[in-house]
Amino acid sequence: MDVTTPLLQLLKLEVAYGGIHAVKGIDLEVAQGEMVCLIGANGAGKTTTLKGICGLLPVKAGKVFYGGENVTGKPAFRLVRRGLAMVPEGRGVFGALSIEENLAMGAYIRNDRAAIASDLERVYGLFPRLKERRRQTAGTLSGGEQQMLAMGRAMLSRPKLLLLDEPSMGLAPLMVQKVFETIVTISGEGVTILLIEQNAKLALEVSKRGYVMESGEITLHGDAKSLLHDPKVRAAYLGETA
Repeated sequence: MDVTTPLLQLLKLEVAYGGIHAVKGIDLEVAQGEMVCLIGANGAGKTTTLKGICGLLPVKAGKVFYGGENVTGKPAFRLVRRGLAMVPEGRGVFGALSIEENLAMGAYIRNDRAAIASDLERVYGLFPRLKERRRQTAGTLSGGEQQMLAMGRAMLSRPKLLLLDEPSMGLAPLMVQKVFETIVTISGEGVTILLIEQNAKLALEVSKRGYVMESGEITLHGDAKSLLHDPKVRAAYLGETA
């Protein structure tokens, strides 16, 4: 891949499910090492976009390029092997398994035991609470702890690109702060991140660039700080009058 080629590029992407045309020909790109956010109201098509990227929903039209290669419609397990990991909305942890077992599931594609052990300690360093409770079943954790676990599990796959779907949803303010601090730390270590988030202010504050999605279309995009001060964004997503 040429250094100027985006790590992720969507060209005229359309995704539909159940008769709903949820994503209507969007263009979006994320450069290597960049953190980009996609913001918008509930139902705008953000999660559907991620599912189209990951192969969890069929792409109706357009293309998904990852690492310069057309990966449109490739199954999710193949993309994971290529370094693309997703932390889904609602966390998706295995409730009956322990924290340790959930984290091990993140490394299922790997067999480099020493490196896995090192990465596991790294995750425990990011989330000390998980280490303290590593034998506890995931279903008994709080929402914030489950979010930590879902992020840690994704990190065990050694992602090049991390897709985060609504990481702040349903969390107490202090836990939201902790989760976002960790996202910034992960980004600082060189992991490329596409962040889907309803909390527009938080998302734009930590990202380099942003896209605004409304009714399945990208209506604004640009430098995150510029969007944070854009009157339309402030009126629509930050509860301020333009």
